[in-house]
Amino acid sequence: MDFALTDEQKLMVETARRVGEQYGLDYWGRTDAAGEFPRECWQAICDAGLGGIMVPEEYGGSGLGMMETALAVEALCAAGGGSTLSQLFMTNPIFGGVTLARFANAEMRAALLPKLVRGDITFCMALTEPDAGSNTLSIKTFARADGNGWRLNGRKIWITSVPQSTKMLVVARTRRPDEVARRTDGVSLFVIDTERAGVTHRPIDKVGTHTQPSSLVFLDDVRVEGHELVGDLDGGWTQLLEVLNTERIVTAAGLVGTAELATALAVRYARERRVFRDTPIAAYQGLQFPLAEAHIETECARLMNYKAATLHDTGEPYGAAANWAKFLAGRAAGHATDRAMQTMGGMGYSREFHVERLWRDARLFRIAPISEEMVLNYVAQHDLGLPRSY
Repeated sequence: MDFALTDEQKLMVETARRVGEQYGLDYWGRTDAAGEFPRECWQAICDAGLGGIMVPEEYGGSGLGMMETALAVEALCAAGGGSTLSQLFMTNPIFGGVTLARFANAEMRAALLPKLVRGDITFCMALTEPDAGSNTLSIKTFARADGNGWRLNGRKIWITSVPQSTKMLVVARTRRPDEVARRTDGVSLFVIDTERAGVTHRPIDKVGTHTQPSSLVFLDDVRVEGHELVGDLDGGWTQLLEVLNTERIVTAAGLVGTAELATALAVRYARERRVFRDTPIAAYQGLQFPLAEAHIETECARLMNYKAATLHDTGEPYGAAANWAKFLAGRAAGHATDRAMQTMGGMGYSREFHVERLWRDARLFRIAPISEEMVLNYVAQHDLGLPRSY
C-alpha cells in the first residue's frame, strides 16, 4: 500500500489544520468547562467542505473516501480539539452521511444530505440500550407495524449529542428474535426527528467529553412514517455493521490526533522546564523514553488506520483492520496523554495546560464505541480461530 498523500489530500489536511487551529486549545478548554456544544467549530468545518467529504458530489459533498475523512479528522483533533472533536464526525458524516448515502432511498438522500453537508441539520444515533450494551442483537426497542408506518417503543443509553441533533438514527427490532431464523434478521434502521412526540431524554453526568453530552433516551409510542425507514425492512444488521466499522476508523483517527497533540505539548513543556540544574527536563531519559514509546505507538496506530481506510475505499473487507486500528489508537492515546501529564508534573493536572482534558476525553474511547475486550474477542475468534468466549 502506498500512503504517500496526493496533492488533493495534502490540501485537505492543510485546510483541516487551519480550521482546527482557529478553534484551538483555548476554545476547547472554554467549551469543555462550560459544557457547551462546539457549534461554531462544526459550522466552520462544514463551511470548509470537510463535513461532506464522503457525501456524493450530487448532494453537495466531495465524493471522496474514508482515507480523506481520516486525514481530516486527524488534523483537526491534533490542532487542539482532541478526541472529542472526532465525535462530531461520528454523529454527522458517519451516522448521518454514511447511512443516508449508502442505504437511504433517493428522496431521503436528496432531502437530507445537502443539509447535512451545509451543517443545517445534525444527527445522533440511538443504538445502545441499558440491558444490551455491546450485545446489539439483544436490543429490546421494538417498532410495531402501524398502518403505513410503525410505533416505536424502547429505551436507549449513552446516546451522543441528542439535545443538539435534528435527526436521530434509531436501531430497532421489527421482528422478535423468536420470529426469525437468524438473530441478525429482524433489525431495521429509521431516521426520525429528534423533536417528536414520545421522544424524551435526560443527560448523564460523566467524566469527560463535556462538549458532547450523553443521554438516556426514552421512546414511548413514537410514530414513525413509512418513508423514514432506511434500507431494507428487517435487513438492517449488515447495514449497521457498515456504519459501525466506519465509526471505528473515525474514532481511531481522532485518537491518533490526540496522541500527537499530547506528545507535542509534553515535548514543548519539557524543553522549557528546568528543575535541578540548568538543563531542560527534556534531557532526562526517564521522560524521553515514555514519550518516544508513545510516538512509536501513535505511528503504528496511524498506519493501521490508513490500512483500514484504504481497504474500505478499495472495496475490500476492512472490519478487522478497523477494529485493530481502534484498539491500537486507544492504547496510544491513553499512553500519550498519561505520559504527557506525568511529564508536566503538577501542571499537567491543571486545566491551564490542557492535557487533563485530552486525558479525560481519550479514556472514553478505550470503552467506546467498542471496548478493548470486545476487540480482543473478535481477534481471538475471527483471526485466530479460537472458540467463541461470550
